[in-house]
Amino acid sequence: MTAKPAEKFRRHDGRGANELRPMRFVPDFVRTADGSCLIEMGGTRVICTACFVPGVPEWRKNSGQGWMTAEYGMLPASTSQRKVRPAVKPDGRSVEIQRLIGRALRSVVDMSKLADNTIYLDCDVLEADGGTRTAAINGAWVALALAAGRGRTLGKCKADLVTGGVAAVSAGIVGGRAVLDLDYREDSGAAVDMNVVMTGDGRFVEVQGTAEHEPFGDSQLAGMLALARKGIRDILRHQELTIKADRKK
Repeated sequence: MTAKPAEKFRRHDGRGANELRPMRFVPDFVRTADGSCLIEMGGTRVICTACFVPGVPEWRKNSGQGWMTAEYGMLPASTSQRKVRPAVKPDGRSVEIQRLIGRALRSVVDMSKLADNTIYLDCDVLEADGGTRTAAINGAWVALALAAGRGRTLGKCKADLVTGGVAAVSAGIVGGRAVLDLDYREDSGAAVDMNVVMTGDGRFVEVQGTAEHEPFGDSQLAGMLALARKGIRDILRHQELTIKADRKK
């Protein structure tokens, strides 16, 4: 499998190979949460909330550290066909994604600043058009940063709870080309699908890459990672601008 050059290439929605979908963060979308954000990445829309809850899991007690966990779900009308609500517990995909969200956000949180509190990150997909897990991570960071600022004022956490930024994006091989931020149409036909999570200082938290048919080589991997790194820099910038604008209100 040989990736084709990206120059002058236009995807089905008019984007170049290295371009993100239109992105928007709407902070304070849920007024009752400690922090919240509606994130839109193309046709994907996710509501993310962050809430402080007193207490920690049993295994965390007397450790001097708090905890943070995530939950993820897709609302019934989030896809083209109604998605049935889980009757008792989330399906396997949802469990995998909420664990990913938790790992990603914990990588930039100092648990010693939480005392005996737990932060719950809830990510609910309103509309799914590819990249719901990466959008959830991006929106959850904004919700967390807002909650941390307010929690510090209310004595729920100490300063510098959030130690840095974290963001995520997809990349893949579609039609023989490496492309950034796949929508559902691209994702459903991709030869390789990859999700990348990185911190604001350029370190990797997670790289999930899968070949659907033919295996991919080193050069293709490097190409997808380069696209992901570029996209994550742009997302981190949008996140920071959102937080700065909210603080000026």
